[in-house]
Amino acid sequence: MNIPSALFTPFTSDKLTLSNRIVMAPMTRGFSPEGVPGREVAEYYRRRAAGGVGLIITEGTGINHPSSVSGASIPLFHGDESLQGWSNVVQAVHDEGGKIMPQLWHVGTARRTGDLPHAEAEPVSPSGISMAGEENREPLTEEEIQGLIQAFAQAAADAKRIGFDGIELHGAHGYLIDQFFWEHTNRRTDKYGGDLVKRTRFAVEVIEACRQAVGPDFPIVLRFSQWKMGNYDARLVETPEQLEQFLAPLTAAGVDIFHCSTRRFWLPEFEGSELNLAGWTQKLSGKPAISVGSVGLEAEFVDRSTENQGTGEAHLDQLNARLQNNEFELIALGRVLLSDPEWPAKVREGRQSEIIPFTTDVLKTLN
Repeated sequence: MNIPSALFTPFTSDKLTLSNRIVMAPMTRGFSPEGVPGREVAEYYRRRAAGGVGLIITEGTGINHPSSVSGASIPLFHGDESLQGWSNVVQAVHDEGGKIMPQLWHVGTARRTGDLPHAEAEPVSPSGISMAGEENREPLTEEEIQGLIQAFAQAAADAKRIGFDGIELHGAHGYLIDQFFWEHTNRRTDKYGGDLVKRTRFAVEVIEACRQAVGPDFPIVLRFSQWKMGNYDARLVETPEQLEQFLAPLTAAGVDIFHCSTRRFWLPEFEGSELNLAGWTQKLSGKPAISVGSVGLEAEFVDRSTENQGTGEAHLDQLNARLQNNEFELIALGRVLLSDPEWPAKVREGRQSEIIPFTTDVLKTLN
């Protein structure tokens, strides 16, 4: 197999320079007791930097709000202990020459009442509607929304202060920011609801507050998706024209890079074009885009019943061609990096036969 040379060309934008086009996708691991990432977590990310990943995006980390995450071992991005833990992670990655951004996260109604770390905290959402369409909560008040915006901004400021290379805002998969985007979960009649453009208002204010907190030169990445957890047919937009309307206010607010979450990167997003979601996003926004979705795998994204999901080589020729065509600038890798931290180095050096294939066993430990 040919070495995918485009994968290993440097990336440079006005705010970010990377040694190659490989991004480690954010993947929830849940190995941070009481929300504090310890030495094991730092070593986990260090190994990926040493293995040749250009940019690491951490697993989702909870902003300073009682219902931001669901689980006592999900890392937090507030409090002295957690931030010191993340500072150690940053140092470990930088020592290997890598770059790293935290993914700032609020799960919205993906959280259930009684979930730790704050069992008393109720899930929150734009309209009190769960992802299943059940009206089971009071909608967020505007005062509560302002508090959430400031929590994102504080996390952004802390990320810059402790040495991260940028931030990613999690606006995908049906979590809180995405619940404002999606018409099925946002039925508000105030300034945070309405048509497609108006439903971007919450994200716009989060981005603007983060930009004010970090200044003009600190990269802000926004991850978004069409699909939602448990609803892979969901759509925010149906046409390139709608996508352009959606992207415009987010771009104007200060997004530097869009991370376009799809389950299989090679599938076209709209009829009549081979461009995927990242390809269309880069074309319409003028901003660099990260693509993602089953790189190096033969089994589908959610098929955890398949014990061995590929050799780590699947689809690389097609990926290389798309990068050479400048359809998107960066590609995020998930499971292949869970199984083999040295995947980038092995591919670059033509050692594909040495790649450790993904199996579900790697999900049980911090390899």
